[in-house]
Amino acid sequence: MSTPYPFTAVVGQNDLRLALLLNAVSPAVGGVLVRGEKGTAKSTAVRALSALLPQVDVVSGCRFSCAPTTPDPACPDGPHESGPGGVRPARMVELPVGASEDRLVGALDIERALAEGVKAFEPGLLADAHRGILYVDEVNLLHDHLIDLLLDAAAMGASYVEREGVSVRHAARFLLVGTMNPEEGELRPQLLDRFGLTVEVAASREPAQRVEVVRRRLAYEDDPAGFATRWAGDEHEVRARVVAARALLPKVSLGDTALLQIAATCAGFEVDGMRADIVMARTATALAAWAGRTEVRKEDVRQAALLALPHRRRRNPFDAPGLDEDMLDRILDEFPDEDPEPEPEGPDDGGPEDGGPDGGPGDTPPRGDGSQDPGAPADTPEAPEAGEAPAEAPESPQPAAQEATGPEQAAVRAAEPFRTKMLSVPGLGEGASGRRSRARTAHGRTTGAQRPRGHLTKLHLAATIQAAAPHQKARGRDGRGLVIRKDDLRQATREGREGNLVLFVVDASGSMAARQRMSAVKGAVLSLLLDAYQRRDKVGLITFRGATAELALPPTSSVDAAAARLEQLPTGGRTPLAAGLLKAHEVLRIERLRDPSRRPLLVVVTDGRATSAGNLRGRTDSSPRELAGHSARLLQAGGVASVVVDCESGPVRLGLAGVLARDLGGPAVTLDGLRADSLAGLVKNVRTAVASTASSDSSNRRAA
Repeated sequence: MSTPYPFTAVVGQNDLRLALLLNAVSPAVGGVLVRGEKGTAKSTAVRALSALLPQVDVVSGCRFSCAPTTPDPACPDGPHESGPGGVRPARMVELPVGASEDRLVGALDIERALAEGVKAFEPGLLADAHRGILYVDEVNLLHDHLIDLLLDAAAMGASYVEREGVSVRHAARFLLVGTMNPEEGELRPQLLDRFGLTVEVAASREPAQRVEVVRRRLAYEDDPAGFATRWAGDEHEVRARVVAARALLPKVSLGDTALLQIAATCAGFEVDGMRADIVMARTATALAAWAGRTEVRKEDVRQAALLALPHRRRRNPFDAPGLDEDMLDRILDEFPDEDPEPEPEGPDDGGPEDGGPDGGPGDTPPRGDGSQDPGAPADTPEAPEAGEAPAEAPESPQPAAQEATGPEQAAVRAAEPFRTKMLSVPGLGEGASGRRSRARTAHGRTTGAQRPRGHLTKLHLAATIQAAAPHQKARGRDGRGLVIRKDDLRQATREGREGNLVLFVVDASGSMAARQRMSAVKGAVLSLLLDAYQRRDKVGLITFRGATAELALPPTSSVDAAAARLEQLPTGGRTPLAAGLLKAHEVLRIERLRDPSRRPLLVVVTDGRATSAGNLRGRTDSSPRELAGHSARLLQAGGVASVVVDCESGPVRLGLAGVLARDLGGPAVTLDGLRADSLAGLVKNVRTAVASTASSDSSNRRAA
């Protein structure tokens, strides 16, 4: 087994280490979600935490880690006899993003259960993590059905495996720790709320601290065992302090003043529900115990708010997590501590944090201490990138004056988003689980049965009995039970919903430059992005104006990143519609190679005008409008489901967006028609338009 990197050797990241240690002191806090850019020691710190946890007393031979003093009466390995039991280190179990349901909750041998009535159960990761840590790296990429199982286990403290009337239950209480890069997308609100604390991490901008990171990492890679030995003393001190804080925790008093501060803070920040109040109370108590005190103070409540509230204040995926610290101080100042004098009991400032050059893991510095700004969103470094892209366009050898119809317009704010109509891809897919288009999935409505292609996961009982029934006499059946063999088992086929790749192609030319009009267009795209977030889609953003089309955001699960790019999108120049469509064709071709099972939905937001050949000039004699038609038909021939959002306004309309929609083989929807509360009978999904287009073409051919 490789030597883990020592927890106390992690440089900086004081809030991250404090949040992890508070959960080690009080697992009831509810876990930690660590958000931040790549390469910021998120996984390193989490994996090192298990070495600081006290050892666990377990019943000898129990696969479900029952405590000798209070064994689980429903344990599948029970009943357990009373005895001293054994001791083992606390476990840290990693849940891979691509794990199967059976790997998480455990596997039940259906064949033996049906034929012999035996509950042959193989425990999963939830059983391994009981009384330890369950760590999910890239937790925002976890499949929905696994998230549902995690939510159930976290809420009930137990895991249930149900298969055709055969049920197994075991205890599953664990410390849930997740790490994620917000650039890859956000978490479902239900799972986000299950994390007690959240921490934003970013790489230090201080050269001295970055040098220390490199120095320690290189020393660890050269000699892991020797490096761990040099930090063994600090590790022992922190471990002892965790044990002492756990022992002190029941003695910590949470007075009425502290409770009023907690309640006023949650109410002042308009946090939903009561879980935030409970988590803040537990966190403040753990902070006091970690500091060696028996009374919760205002600074404990303040630090608890900074860790427990930011992720609970988001109302939609475009809100950046964070907390207004000035407002927090004003709320807390209304309830001053009755006893501000420090207590003599326990070390307050001492401990292992004094030894490290970075301040050590026990520091609880206020936010904004100069080493980092944990309150800032992790994707803040992306913001300048979004603003730089328009400055580089148009990329054309022609003078800007020849391509522009007027001066470039500054970016305008998007109108208020609204609930959109459902747009879906026709046919039956097999992509990642989501909520948009029909697909064959592991969960959903049962539609049939087939022979299992691997391990049986969803038994179709009727089909299994039907397959076994004709062979009972030949198999020598002489009792009441059926004789079931492996080749009789049938897997249930189910139909649910999948997530798609929604690629937006947005016209940013001069014809869209009217400020009120562009604001409405951005509001519509923002609404579609919000819909894509709710339906678990990947999204991409292409813009075209002047002489070229630009991939403003490659396909990603980070819908809020797409919203940031959209917000800073300027307008101006001519309209290279063909360039935008060809760029979409190229992006979809590459994505089809990367993820063949994820079907695309192309959303073109334009008024349909094509006034420039863009960077296609010189390759053809066709007009810009003819080039746009050829490009659209190329996408249709590739089987790409499309919808055109018609942005044309005014009393005189040319209907060019409708022509483009026919070339793409999809519907055209006006901005008003995109609203879910608009007149009934407008476009609901792409299938209707595809069917009507095919019927019209057939009629025209018969008439000819």
